[in-house]
Amino acid sequence: MRESPTRCAWCGTDPLYVAYHDTEWGVPEYDARALWEKLVLDGFQAGLAWITILKKREAFRAAFDGFDPDRVAAYGAADRARLMADAGIVRSGAKIDATIRGARVFVEMRDRGEDFSAWLWSFVDGKPVQNAWADSAARPTQTEQSLAMAKALKARGFGFCGPVIAYAFMQATGMVNDHGVECFRHAEVRVRTGS
Repeated sequence: MRESPTRCAWCGTDPLYVAYHDTEWGVPEYDARALWEKLVLDGFQAGLAWITILKKREAFRAAFDGFDPDRVAAYGAADRARLMADAGIVRSGAKIDATIRGARVFVEMRDRGEDFSAWLWSFVDGKPVQNAWADSAARPTQTEQSLAMAKALKARGFGFCGPVIAYAFMQATGMVNDHGVECFRHAEVRVRTGS
């Protein structure tokens, strides 16, 4: 019988969570649209467990037109009402409003020639921070970089992106390699990022 590899403790044994941990979490993401989607989903997580959002991710994608920033930026009152009635997503008016506002900011940045991805990655000097926590419990909930990112995001007009959410976003998108050293993914992510 083949032994299961050691993973970060936070993913537990739920197959969806394990697959997310093994294939997505901590893998560097550079696509601007994908980064915006993840930022939005991390914002919707505020006050909830990530597994809740993960289980609803496909419903979120359907509700928000595949997180196409141009389409979401054009949403009006009817779209907001539609989203508030959608039981497949988290129905928070403040979070929905922040998503629409964030899409408009994303589009404005792009139209001014700003690269959303490069801007976000600038908070870690363009390359993943390689952490080596002794165990999963040693991870911080925020850092100087996430504080700076949160402040800059808020200044731009993004919502639900405080320093804890910003750090969760940085972990998920591979801006930091926060797999514990006990986790088989720690070394794999290091190799993939060339560190």
